[in-house]
Amino acid sequence: MAASRYRRFLKLCEEWPVDETKRGRDLGAYLRQRVAQAFREGENTQVAEPEACDQMYESLARLHSNYYKHKYPRPRDTSFSGLSLEEYKLILSTDSLEEFKGMDKSMWKKLQEKFSSKGPEEDHKA
Repeated sequence: MAASRYRRFLKLCEEWPVDETKRGRDLGAYLRQRVAQAFREGENTQVAEPEACDQMYESLARLHSNYYKHKYPRPRDTSFSGLSLEEYKLILSTDSLEEFKGMDKSMWKKLQEKFSSKGPEEDHKA
């Protein structure tokens, strides 16, 4: 049974795309790393919690197949900022985030404080 779980996870890893613009932060790369850790012995790995393993696989498979995107379609592809999907991808790329770090720190801090869930005074206490 562990062999079939391992093969299902491998197939999911093969199908899951890797976003090269998110070096070190990509979900596909992280998934591959976690599967390699969880199944160190390949098909011979003993799964301690088979139900939890199956549940994790099913959850990842639903994400990969865009199950919820199709189940709950959005009437319009918009966001609060009005940016397109391509613009978000550009902004969230590792290269763009590194450029933001090099920006004027006061402006970057203002943006962080504006969208942070905790107040700016809590950041200074840590």
